[in-house]
Amino acid sequence: MKVILKEDVIKLGYKDDVVEVKNGYGRNYLIPQGLASIATPSSLKVLEENIKQTQRKQAQVIADAEAMAKSLEGVSLSIGTKAGSNGKIFGSVTTIQIAQALKDAGHEIDRKKISITGDIKELGEYKAKVLLYRGIETEIDINVINE
Repeated sequence: MKVILKEDVIKLGYKDDVVEVKNGYGRNYLIPQGLASIATPSSLKVLEENIKQTQRKQAQVIADAEAMAKSLEGVSLSIGTKAGSNGKIFGSVTTIQIAQALKDAGHEIDRKKISITGDIKELGEYKAKVLLYRGIETEIDINVINE
């Protein structure tokens, strides 16, 4: 029996794969659980069209992410914070502050896409990675200064 997977199934396949399974497994588990549907000629045509549309949308998302990566190249942010005389800041600089500084510079980036290696607890220069899409990331320079 051929079925079209609606979700990823471990050791069987990924979403939108057409796989051959035994009749009992398909009829008694995959289809009732909503994990698959029977692969009829009409459903295969619908699947093919859905895959084409998904690829077009994904190509647009990738193009947007690459354009954003280009615009972020060479961006250097200055984040002002209160610090003691020895250079240690009170608290730490977080991704929320970095996202806000990027927003002030004209780049709307979600804070969850920003990653910092280690903690920023002293004045100085640091680097942060911005993951824009799968495999598309860029680095930005952060300069933590005393207010």
